[in-house]
Amino acid sequence: MRGSQPATWSPVVATLALIGALAVWSAWPTRLSRVAPQVFDEPFWTEADSTLTGEELSNIEIYSRASPATVHITSTVLHRNWFLEIYPSESTGSGFLVDSEGRILTNYHVIQGSAELEITLLSDEDDGNRYIADVIATDPSNDLALIQIQSDRPMPFLTLGDSDAVQVGQKVLAIGNPFGLEGTLTTGVVSSTGRSIRDRSGVLKDLIQTDAAINPGNSGGPLLDSAGNVIGINTAIYGPSGNIGIGFAMPVSRAKALLRFVKGGAEPAQDPGFTGLYLSRRWSRALRLPTTGYLVTEVARGSAAAEAGLRGANQEVVLGNYRIPWGGDLIVAIDGVEIADRSALQQALALKLAGDAVTLELIRGSDRIEAVLTLRGRGLGIRL
Repeated sequence: MRGSQPATWSPVVATLALIGALAVWSAWPTRLSRVAPQVFDEPFWTEADSTLTGEELSNIEIYSRASPATVHITSTVLHRNWFLEIYPSESTGSGFLVDSEGRILTNYHVIQGSAELEITLLSDEDDGNRYIADVIATDPSNDLALIQIQSDRPMPFLTLGDSDAVQVGQKVLAIGNPFGLEGTLTTGVVSSTGRSIRDRSGVLKDLIQTDAAINPGNSGGPLLDSAGNVIGINTAIYGPSGNIGIGFAMPVSRAKALLRFVKGGAEPAQDPGFTGLYLSRRWSRALRLPTTGYLVTEVARGSAAAEAGLRGANQEVVLGNYRIPWGGDLIVAIDGVEIADRSALQQALALKLAGDAVTLELIRGSDRIEAVLTLRGRGLGIRL
């Protein structure tokens, strides 16, 4: 019996079978375990509403107006090493234009000792143009300086507000160049007023305290109110390297005295030469004083205050856990205006000029007397 032959596929049949299998596979809803895409009329995700709040719109509007008038200052200082070779180093800060002719307010410590000041505007119109600035005037006692650049077109500038009307809790915005990051905006509130802090060159008095983030490089930049007006010049922070929510700004009223002097007015007055502390109503009652006021604790020898006959403390009294210098004059009014809060005295003196005479009403022991204080010039550094 002959063995059976195995069935064989002809090439034509094999080809037709392959074509049929491909057609069935292409029409099947799954291909290699991948689900065929489905078409949706609407996306399955939720689109966010991009509407901004009124406060956000206000911040954006203020920044768009103020940032073109804020500048980045690069200060080049020349040093000499152990081999008597001269080498340059750079530091950065901020400033802002106060008029269309290119005058810029900043901190004195930003430009101090500088051999060259290079200014970069944050305006898109300038496209990174850089200017060399000249120093017009300085006020080291208030850490202020006025410098100027030259341009062939009018400069954008900021308007100066009323720092004497600043209240704790009001909104503020700071613009500057922290760590060289140009055009940075931070926001916060006024945390306190009338603060005094000590820096390397002395005591800075009656500062505005804010929790708006201020870092190295912000110095000299504007502190703005909710209308976009400058109320302070960002000056100092607590902390060795960065912001911890406690920053300080010099009230713009101090800068106005410098600007008036540059404009051709009389020289601003220097510090009268006395220190003390404000006694609130609670402290006055505890010390059995008839009214609130500014208690003089120390009078500098040879100062205008000493010349006027003011007296400082000669003993101490203990009140609770506090030791209070005692025996000095209590200033209750200046030029007939009552000393009703801790910043009143500094605010009254801030706008005085050299040669002005102010009348202080004092309580000395059981007597109520007057003393006339004639203010002296501040001795500004000028390069006109």
